[in-house]
Amino acid sequence: MRLIWGVALGLCGLTGLAGRAQAPQVPSRWAQPAAELAGQVADILGPGQAQLTIRSLSTIQMNELPSIRKLLEQDLKARGVLLSGAEGANAIRVTLSENARERLWVAEVREGSEAHVAMVHVDASTEPVAVANAQMVLRKQKVIGLFNRIGGVVRDNPILAAAEINGHFVVMYADRISIFTALAGGWTESNAFLIDKKLSRDPRGVLLPTADGGGFTAYAPGAQCAGSYSLPLSGPTQDSGWSVRCHASDDPWPVYQSGDASGAPSLKAFYNPARDFFTGIVTPSIGVDLAAFYSAGMIPRAAGGAALLLAGIDGNVSIVENGMMRPIAGTRDWGSDFAVMRSGCGAGTQVIASSSGEAMSDSLRSFEIPGLEAIPASGSLAMDGTVMALWTAQDGKSVLAAVRNAAGEYEVDRVTALCN
Repeated sequence: MRLIWGVALGLCGLTGLAGRAQAPQVPSRWAQPAAELAGQVADILGPGQAQLTIRSLSTIQMNELPSIRKLLEQDLKARGVLLSGAEGANAIRVTLSENARERLWVAEVREGSEAHVAMVHVDASTEPVAVANAQMVLRKQKVIGLFNRIGGVVRDNPILAAAEINGHFVVMYADRISIFTALAGGWTESNAFLIDKKLSRDPRGVLLPTADGGGFTAYAPGAQCAGSYSLPLSGPTQDSGWSVRCHASDDPWPVYQSGDASGAPSLKAFYNPARDFFTGIVTPSIGVDLAAFYSAGMIPRAAGGAALLLAGIDGNVSIVENGMMRPIAGTRDWGSDFAVMRSGCGAGTQVIASSSGEAMSDSLRSFEIPGLEAIPASGSLAMDGTVMALWTAQDGKSVLAAVRNAAGEYEVDRVTALCN
């Protein structure tokens, strides 16, 4: 289980309509492979209901995926396969892939406990048409490397959150808050303040800059801390100028990071330190009973308003809007970490998600959610280790990731987007 903090949302009664992006005209070049694949899938399933998800590992432009999905939906419906957004016994997972010689569309068809595969070879000579909204590319840059060595031994003390505040780098660990100051030799730990609380098995935490950017509030299991800066910023000094005071607290945690432009009021959620997740009880009430979740994030809707994105402890991702909670397709490969970034590419805002599993070499990928399906908006960005925490930076235009390498050492990377 890994810490995740996305740009979280609080709102008093979620409003807003699911935006309907204008899809390009259905390209005739995809009609034949879509019909062939739908025919194979229908032969496997027969008439009935199923959930359809699509992901692209090819050079097909992202704005063509809705058209391909529409073709598959029409062809499946014509063969008696009705699509449903809800999880069910039957599922169709389509992957659009390619290599140097050919394109291959593969459908993994799950019928109850049985799994079948259908595939279609697509004419490789059919090149995708250039469009204005091309894929975005994720880039990473190491902000700070943190080597948890004591007497030459690496101590595994996970990073829960971090933020650049007042020219310093504030890092929240499971047992302390450290202040790093930029000196000639790089970032140097100038102060450390202990969080006097018994550690939980897989703790999470929140570190929020104050409104004026001069301090912070931190939330840890059973504790709350406030940090303030008292010295003028006249130059580097061994004394960080910070004071941090912590006290026992069972208050709800804010699931909202600064940097969001929605202006939505803060939403807080009660954290269960014994189980390391949020109970689903939030304040103020949003009119929907929420199940327990690991993280929450806000995504804007094209028609106005916003919707609440939740990563449940059951591994499913759901969206809450208009007083309803519905599942999001296309998130099966997501890990428990995601954050929201206003990149300015494509639709303007994307969800950055980590890959599933505790891989030695993790990856991040961006997604857009115009409706009830997560559509990839970039290729995968390989990370130099396992993503342990992910949250939106204070500017809202980048994401910070805490990464642990194979040696147990940590670094904090800044992830940004380049629009193609």
